[in-house]
Amino acid sequence: MEQRLTDEERLTLRTGAFGAVFLVSNADPGVLAMVKESFAASAAFAGAAGLVKEALTAGPLPELPTDSALEVESVVVPALERSLRILAEKSPGEVAAYRAVVLDAADRVAEAHRGVVPAEAAVIDRIRTALAEPA
Repeated sequence: MEQRLTDEERLTLRTGAFGAVFLVSNADPGVLAMVKESFAASAAFAGAAGLVKEALTAGPLPELPTDSALEVESVVVPALERSLRILAEKSPGEVAAYRAVVLDAADRVAEAHRGVVPAEAAVIDRIRTALAEPA
């Protein structure tokens, strides 16, 4: 049975998803790239459904650290992991959807400008690991 998400839980899902996109985008920075990547991520999130779409398309943007990619990753990876736990508890059928939309957004962002470079691929691998099924 699907349960409603709290504001804090929705923010956790947004922090993981938007943070993942931010990490990929910053792996190969550039102003033109940022614009293309923003549209690519928005399209992926808009394609979500159910609780995942509600969480990703409504509410404030998450506040992420700005000092370093490592600092951002130290917030984003736990948010991704918590997001999966939240969804597993509240709406188990949405876990795969969240995982898919975040990875789709990360892939689209990497492809949006000049294709996937090694730094972006490495970040996507870390995101994929954070979203992996628990052992």
